[in-house]
Amino acid sequence: MLRTGERLEPLGNGIEIIVSDKFCFTTDTILLANFAQHRKSDRVVDLCTGCGIIPLLLSRENPPREIHGVEIFAEGVDMMTRSVKYNSLTENIFPLCSDIKELKGELPFGYFSLVTCNPPYKLSGSGLKSRGDEALLARHEEMCTLEDVISVGSKLLQFSGRLCICQRPERLTDAMELMRKYDVEPKRLRLVQGKFSKAPKLFLLEGKRGSKPGFLNVMPALVVENEDGAFTEEMLSIYGSYKDNAGRTKNEL
Repeated sequence: MLRTGERLEPLGNGIEIIVSDKFCFTTDTILLANFAQHRKSDRVVDLCTGCGIIPLLLSRENPPREIHGVEIFAEGVDMMTRSVKYNSLTENIFPLCSDIKELKGELPFGYFSLVTCNPPYKLSGSGLKSRGDEALLARHEEMCTLEDVISVGSKLLQFSGRLCICQRPERLTDAMELMRKYDVEPKRLRLVQGKFSKAPKLFLLEGKRGSKPGFLNVMPALVVENEDGAFTEEMLSIYGSYKDNAGRTKNEL
């Protein structure tokens, strides 16, 4: 089942995912899956799913009725497909190899109650480039922009459906403006700090399709580590049964 360079990563509750150096995941992704607060009745799409980490995380407890993971790289989709089969989740997780901008006719628009995405963080042409096409596109907006994610997410969502994303704080204004541009009203916001003494390095944002402007729930900041480097109690709770492996993902924040 495993190919050269791949390994199984336990996620807790008996779920394991196939990862590699090209297709892996970080704390950001785990925080986004937790922030999304999925329900069993949800129909979910995870955009830019990589090797399918968010669909598999959502399947650990009270799995949604269906989850579609969209990834442009065939290698990531192949890894996700094998992970889904390995965990006997083929009846409610559906991998799809596609550019998110080409989803018309691939997935039904106006149908889903939850769309998630951990999008590329860096603007095209900015910052130090990663080695390899997959790593480059995962971190830079070369083929998928924040506007693409929010525009497509809005089309996929039913009325009152939720779009949940994470991004760097410097993109918060962009994210909120784009949500309103595409009729997704920001409703819940949480900043994430590496430690109490550090400035936020991430935000988690939820918007609702077709909702009227109004109250924005600004949640208390989520702190990843105590000053001694140990995980905070909330982080241990978020990691849950995955906490024994949690140190492998800490480096992103």
